[in-house]
Amino acid sequence: MTSRRRSFDAARIINQLRETFESGCTKKAEWRSQQLKSILRMVKEHERDIAEAVFKDLGRPPHQTFADEILSVIGTCKLALKELKAWMTPKKGLSLLWSYYSEGAIYPEPFGVTLVISAWGFPVLFALDPLIGAIAAGNAVVLKPSELTPATSTLLANIVPQYLDPCAIRIIDGSGSETRKLLAQKWDKVFCSGSPSFCKTVMAASAKFLTPITVELVGKCPAIVDSTADLKVAARQIVCGKWANNNGQTCISPDYVIAEHSIASEFIGAVKDTLKDLYGEDPHISASLSRIASFSHFARLTGLLDDPVLSGKVIYGGQRDAKCLYIAPTMILNPPLESALMKEEIFGPLLPVITVDTMQQAIQIMKSLPKSLAIYVFTNKRTCEEKIRDTCAANFVLNNTISTYWQYKSEDQT
Repeated sequence: MTSRRRSFDAARIINQLRETFESGCTKKAEWRSQQLKSILRMVKEHERDIAEAVFKDLGRPPHQTFADEILSVIGTCKLALKELKAWMTPKKGLSLLWSYYSEGAIYPEPFGVTLVISAWGFPVLFALDPLIGAIAAGNAVVLKPSELTPATSTLLANIVPQYLDPCAIRIIDGSGSETRKLLAQKWDKVFCSGSPSFCKTVMAASAKFLTPITVELVGKCPAIVDSTADLKVAARQIVCGKWANNNGQTCISPDYVIAEHSIASEFIGAVKDTLKDLYGEDPHISASLSRIASFSHFARLTGLLDDPVLSGKVIYGGQRDAKCLYIAPTMILNPPLESALMKEEIFGPLLPVITVDTMQQAIQIMKSLPKSLAIYVFTNKRTCEEKIRDTCAANFVLNNTISTYWQYKSEDQT
């Protein structure tokens, strides 16, 4: 497979796309439908290639890529095709009292020439999902895949032009310098996903042109386990949400656990048993555990783990192998709240476990840490559920985490 990385003229590409957009072809329902069907066909015809590319980048088992990314993209495509006509149909507007005899309508209009900068955690899903939305809305699009997943980015750069209209949809494969060149241009809409520091850079560049921007930020997502929870269920769901979901390299994976002290020991034992059941005695040789995406992230994670303030607090795992970017599933008991491990989003296989005497203490700890995208609560007590539900988070999940893969086993585990 050849890479399409080469120098490019960002301004020239945007001008070409703008000419296409101004011609009106992307606004037509037929064009949108044709492009969406082409994405559907592309993903289905390259399932194996996609799984192999993601495995090269992340070491993720193919069945997880199929479940996480391929099926998700197919589902989004089918939804867009089903709802396209309804989305394009003008909606009747409300008449105000002083304009009672007039009629109004809301017409859905595309922004124009848009930029999608995808993240590396799910390199196919995070690239194609927003692309589908941009196309369904009638936009011309430049897609910039993540340079941290080079095999997947190269694959997308090679296959996308074979299926989609190159006059309206372009893909730029490259490093951070290519991203900076793109951000130096004026866009009609920018979509990006990533760390707060990266998104600040994108927002600052977009602010120069007052460009509308959609940002999907990461966050520290807690899992709360109280004394009434089914500990086996809690352990299984947290293991699946943390390690079976891209080895913790997911913005909504459980970032840390807060457990009541009375059940903490039993809960930790249940997590250890679950990890052994899923990955065996030596996770290093398991084909079911994803690897770290890059050496820079490996170094960042080992730096967090080697912090002197965590000395003696690792209660499970901690092994690492730089050659294959492997870090074992690791639990750290009661790390200091002021440590880097608890201040930063971990985005990896390290799981702090903090013990508290009451759920009120758990709520206070959550409020003292960065805001979360999701809170996972394991309890059978309605009052506990309601108190934690009132805390600020984008999503609240009861007695579950992310969709699990417990039914999947690698060949060496069956």
